[in-house]
Amino acid sequence: MGESIRLIRDVTVIDGLGGEPLRDAAVLVEGDRIAWVGPAAHAPGVGDGRVVDGRGHSLLPGMINCHAHLCNDGAADLFAQVVNDTVPIATIRAVLNARLALEAGVTTIRDCGAASQIALEIAKAVDQGLIEGPRVRAAGRVVTMTGGHGHFIGREADGPDEVRKAVRAEIKGGAHFIKVMATGGVLTPGVDPSQTTFQPEELRAAVEEAHKAGRPIASHAIGNRGIKNALEAGIDSVEHGFYLDDEAVNLALKNDAYMVPTLIAVDQIVSNGLARGIPEWVVRKAESEAGHHRESFALAVRSGMRIAAGTDAGTPFNPHGDLALELAKMVEFGLGEMAAIVAATSSAARLLRMDHLVGSVQVGKLADLLLVPGDPLADIGAMRLPAMVMKAGRVAADRLAPAAAGAGRLAG
Repeated sequence: MGESIRLIRDVTVIDGLGGEPLRDAAVLVEGDRIAWVGPAAHAPGVGDGRVVDGRGHSLLPGMINCHAHLCNDGAADLFAQVVNDTVPIATIRAVLNARLALEAGVTTIRDCGAASQIALEIAKAVDQGLIEGPRVRAAGRVVTMTGGHGHFIGREADGPDEVRKAVRAEIKGGAHFIKVMATGGVLTPGVDPSQTTFQPEELRAAVEEAHKAGRPIASHAIGNRGIKNALEAGIDSVEHGFYLDDEAVNLALKNDAYMVPTLIAVDQIVSNGLARGIPEWVVRKAESEAGHHRESFALAVRSGMRIAAGTDAGTPFNPHGDLALELAKMVEFGLGEMAAIVAATSSAARLLRMDHLVGSVQVGKLADLLLVPGDPLADIGAMRLPAMVMKAGRVAADRLAPAAAGAGRLAG
C-alpha cells in the first residue's frame, strides 16, 4: 500500500456534486492531484504501466465525516471512558480510530470535541506523516456552560464575556473551528437533552469571535429553543437537531446553515441498550428522543435544508469507520442515494470550507478517491466496503483482487 496509482479506468464516476454519473470512464492521478477525468476510450497513456481495471466498480470522492470524536472508540459507557482515560491512552485510541476511519473510506474528518487538545495534535501528526489517518479538522475543546453537556471534554464558560474568552482561547490553541453547546445532551449525566443552555447573547458572542477569526462554528443543538437560538446567532451548522420545526428550518435556509444529523448515534444506543452495558440513564434519554430525531431529519430533507454527513463516531457502539451506515440510515429516512453521497462529499467539504481541495472528482482537486463495488446509487450499502481508498494520491487501503488491480499497477 502507498504506491502511486496513475490511471483508474473502466469505472462509473460519481463526482460528488450530484451530476449525472460518467460511465465507462477513467481518472488520471498525477502526484497528489486529479489530472484528468473523461471517457476511458480517450484516457491518456501511462508510460510506467500503473493502471487499475475498475470494471464493475464506481469511483467517488473520499468521504468526509463531519462529526466524530477520535479519542473514543464506541465503548458502551463513553462518559466513563473519557473520565478514566489518561492522555496517552486517549491518544492511542485516537491513532487507532484515525486509521480505522481511513481504511473505511473517510479521507477527511471533523473532530467535534476532545480533551487536552488531543485531536489537534492528531491533526498535526497526520499532516506530518507520523500516523495514517484522514486529514483532521478539530474543534479542540467544546465550549459549554458550567456543568453543561460535554463539560468533561470542554471549556466551561458563563455569560458573554466568559464565552468570548473561551472561544478566543480555543482559537489561540489552534482550533480549526469552534464547537458550542446550545442544549443538553444524551451522554452527559444529569443533563436533559432538550434543556436550553447557552442563552442567545452567549451564542452571539461565540459566533462573533469565531467568525472574526475566520473559523466556522458548529453548535450541538437538540431542543427546539436551543436550535433556534443557535441559528439566530448565526451558527454555521446544527449538530443532531432533534427538534426542528418550520421556523427553525426557515432560519437555517435563510442563513445557509447546515444540519449534521448523526442518525446512527441514537440508533445504536437504542439498538444495543442495557443488554450491551450502556448505562440506564443514556438508554432512557436515547429512547425518548429517537422518534423526534427521525421526524426532524425528514423535515430537513423535505425543506431542502443543507445536510452534511456525520456519525458522532466514538459514542456507544458507534465505532469509527461506519459513515456508510449513516448514509444508509439517511436513505432509509427519506434522502435519495445521490443526495446522501453529496452529503458525505461536496456538501461536507463546503461546510468544512475545504471544497477547493476535496469533496468532488474534478481536475485539480486532491486525489481523495473511493472505489466501491457495484452501484451505490442502486444500493447505498456498496459504500460499506471500499475496494480501494486513496488519499492525496496515495493508496491507503486496497482490497482489489489481483486480476482487477492488474499486474501493471505494481510496476515501478
